Amino acid sequence: MLIIGIDPGYAILGYGVISYVGNRFEVIEYGTVTTSPDMELPDRLKKIYEDLHVLFDKYKPDAVAIEELFFNRNVTTALMVGHARGAAVVAAAKANLEIYEYTPLQVKQGVVGYGRADKKQVQIMVKTLLNMKEIPRPDDAADALAVGICHAHSGIMEKHFKIK
Repeated sequence: MLIIGIDPGYAILGYGVISYVGNRFEVIEYGTVTTSPDMELPDRLKKIYEDLHVLFDKYKPDAVAIEELFFNRNVTTALMVGHARGAAVVAAAKANLEIYEYTPLQVKQGVVGYGRADKKQVQIMVKTLLNMKEIPRPDDAADALAVGICHAHSGIMEKHFKIK
């Protein structure tokens, strides 16, 4: 099974492409989609959509796993990230892909086994589970790989996580 994990963001959106076969992971590609602060919001969303569409077309994943938003402070930032998340969901839907969403707590639980794990613990487990020499950088890409791992560990086709 080929999974693309996404850590939404409007300045930096992380993605990770992983293969999961027989309880074994293989990293295919990971990185970020970045937009410039001097770009207008519609142009930023268009770039996110287009870059993800290229990834989806290139890899034709079986599933797209995307992290749900969790913000408790800055409403403006939450709205902007929500727009970027929406662009990612539309790109996946346009490619007719199965889309699944996970809370940060579910991602930590699925990767570390503990929903209150800190960022460093998650990064170390991503490195270990994916048999990587170093923790993937930047953090947004590591987070996206964690979302993909979470999906693989979730029972994969549990429909209650699927975006309808």
